[in-house]
Amino acid sequence: MSVYLVSYDLNKNSKDYEGLYNVLKVNQAWWHYLENTWLVVSSLDKMSFYNQIKPHIDEDDSLFIIELEGNNYTGWLPQKAWDWLDKNLPKQP
Repeated sequence: MSVYLVSYDLNKNSKDYEGLYNVLKVNQAWWHYLENTWLVVSSLDKMSFYNQIKPHIDEDDSLFIIELEGNNYTGWLPQKAWDWLDKNLPKQP
């Protein structure tokens, strides 16, 4: 299993991005506490995960995906967000 950070800028206010959100939610677990950022637990490799998302965004949108591991993070979030991170991110040895 991998945890991917997905961040995007969607540039068409008139486009229906529901397909994008559904693809992100269909994975094993997901986190969406920040407006344009998701964390998604998936069994897919990076390119397969990207290929699953790509049909649901336009060429003038922006998309950034990075695989996360370990507990090297900090910030200001609700406690339930930290609980999700502690549960789902692979721990570093």
